[in-house]
Amino acid sequence: MPKTAIHEPDVTLELALDHGLIEEEFGMIKNYLGRTPTFTELGVYSVMWSEHCSYKNSILEIKKLPRDGKQLLVEAGEENAGLVDIGDGLACAFKIESHNHPSAIEPYQGAATGVGGIHRDIFTMGARPVASLNSLRFGSLETPRVRYLLDGVVRGISDYGNSFGIPMVGGEVYFDDAYEGNPLVNAMSVGIVKVGETASAIAEGIGNPVIIVGSSTGRDGIHGATFASEEISEESEAKRPSVQVGDPFTEKLLLEASLEALKTGAVVGMQDMGAAGIACSTSEMTAKGKTGMKIDLDKVPAREPEMTAYELLLSESQERMLVVAERGREQEIIEIYKKWDLNAVVIGEVVEGENVTYWKDGEVKGDIPADSLVLGGGAPQYEREAEKPDYLDQVQNYDLQKVEHLKDHNEILKKLLSSPNISSKKWIFEQYDTMVRTNTVNGPGASDSGVIRIKGTDKGLAVKTDCNGRYVYLNPRKGGQIAVAEAARNVVCSGGLPLAITNCLNFGNPYKPDVYWTFREALAGMGEACRELNTPVTGGNVSFYNENPGGAIFPTPVIGMLGLVDNIHEHVMTPKFKQSGDVIYYIGAKRQGLGGTEYLQTIHGMTTGDAPYIDLPFEVKLQKVLLKAIREQRINAAHDISDGGLAVAIAEMAIFSGLGALLSVKELDGTHYEVLYSEAQSGVLVTVPKEDARSFEKYCAAQEIPFQELGLTGGKHLEIDEFIKQPVDKLKELYETSLPSAMNQE
Repeated sequence: MPKTAIHEPDVTLELALDHGLIEEEFGMIKNYLGRTPTFTELGVYSVMWSEHCSYKNSILEIKKLPRDGKQLLVEAGEENAGLVDIGDGLACAFKIESHNHPSAIEPYQGAATGVGGIHRDIFTMGARPVASLNSLRFGSLETPRVRYLLDGVVRGISDYGNSFGIPMVGGEVYFDDAYEGNPLVNAMSVGIVKVGETASAIAEGIGNPVIIVGSSTGRDGIHGATFASEEISEESEAKRPSVQVGDPFTEKLLLEASLEALKTGAVVGMQDMGAAGIACSTSEMTAKGKTGMKIDLDKVPAREPEMTAYELLLSESQERMLVVAERGREQEIIEIYKKWDLNAVVIGEVVEGENVTYWKDGEVKGDIPADSLVLGGGAPQYEREAEKPDYLDQVQNYDLQKVEHLKDHNEILKKLLSSPNISSKKWIFEQYDTMVRTNTVNGPGASDSGVIRIKGTDKGLAVKTDCNGRYVYLNPRKGGQIAVAEAARNVVCSGGLPLAITNCLNFGNPYKPDVYWTFREALAGMGEACRELNTPVTGGNVSFYNENPGGAIFPTPVIGMLGLVDNIHEHVMTPKFKQSGDVIYYIGAKRQGLGGTEYLQTIHGMTTGDAPYIDLPFEVKLQKVLLKAIREQRINAAHDISDGGLAVAIAEMAIFSGLGALLSVKELDGTHYEVLYSEAQSGVLVTVPKEDARSFEKYCAAQEIPFQELGLTGGKHLEIDEFIKQPVDKLKELYETSLPSAMNQE
């Protein structure tokens, strides 16, 4: 077999640099191959060694995260998604990934294909997707471009997800100038599979056939992985071909066909073709199986004429997967996919050795040691220069006593409820199908996290995406801790026991020392919180280079939290008031500090101060006590205090229910501005039936959880001492009309 290709351009260092590689890496490639790579091989290395695929600038820090636990069925990063034991012989596969760069250039297709790709990661493992979530970040809604991006992203998510038939049960949307020009679009998928019936992304068994299934391969998405591994610039618009095009109806067929194929027992291994396409799936499956693979690219169904080996290998056309079948049973697999009107073509086989060999036109276009291409194998790993950002000392030491507060708390509350970060996102989530398949218990809106029932059991999954990038900007380590803790607190407030996390790490250019320092600190904080909360990291995604000519985004390590609800009939909790006359309690830590708050940003235009203080051991204790109270049915409503502080949290509880409340907060520690608007952590508002109030107080006291009675539910107004008195229906109108009004600007 020839070891080099012919009729390809000469590969030079300059060409390697044009492919996003550095001189050192070009030398590594030549050492691995024992020669200069062919043009096709250079393309394969460039995508596989891109940050998007190799995590070369992040893997050393990621490995420091807690990545094992008795509830985990696969090691972090071992498969396409994390897998958690949820009892009753079932497991939950879940993962979150970014599609930031494509969405910045082509928001509709960028978001749509992000949804499609994350669902494929789930059903490739043999799990049926049952729920979707997302986490979105944009610049100011005052900017027409931002409104265009938001509209396109939401339509892309809704059109793909609704057509695919998976309910959107939760998410978050934030707006800040820091995300101007570089939106974040993170998509999460959650699936269910029987334990022992999962599939692995592996190629093994010499002579076993390799089958490409799904859509035909086109030129869309070529170098999408490397495009996602560079900063967005004015030239990015020219890279629209790097944005893939999705077809949710084909993906639905692919889902059903793949799950049916797995049931035959004839599938040895299966992997989604996402970033880096055929190059990625063939090399990763081969490296994992410690075998070789021979691929004939002439057999790949192509939808465009005269595609080269380079194009076929690097294409990121959607709705495609690679299947390794048992030799002699490949026709069973092929017939299933054909029944679903999908391509299924044998394009190669598993062979002796350790190389993946790509043939085209009777010639070897690439002959590469598979292990040299992949994360955890020969792909480079770097620890970059790190330096604390200069701005941190300035913002953390800012004297917040200088702030000249507005006197009118009614106006403050109305402005906060109208702000894009706090106001209702109904305009967005009403475009999503939240109830398809009829398993949604808590959907978007009036719930702290989404809850989906597990059919055939009394259990449910509580799921949440969460991160306050402003906190991470102001204090990376503390911000990383809070991202995990708040996601867990939201799951607990919905009646779930936090089990594990996935994450999507959105940061700027890692070659900038201040960005890398921030990344390292934020991950350290995440790890500390995960260890305290016993929520190991099952895997996730790194998205670097989230910058535009104006600078980097806020560092935003989005957490996807998975929790288990023991009994969906009795243990699911929501924030809305349930009846008049219930006693309202604040339980948790002291309310103090205005650093990093929505109040400072919305009312004063300031992002400054230190991130809120958090005591992780106390947070764990609070969550355990709260979950026990929910399971013992001691409380009627629960809502954690986050963006906008206590005033916004109690207003939301009133808005969600239509009931008012009469409260006094004068017994709480701190100035009344801190009491009302601080986002200090480890605080929850709960309501308790009046006849059970003293029993609840004894329960909290016995558990050493501070509590304070604030008032009673009822009436049509929200009243807080002499500070606030507003009709609930007027607050609701402000809360629900703000975003639609912003989107309807000329």
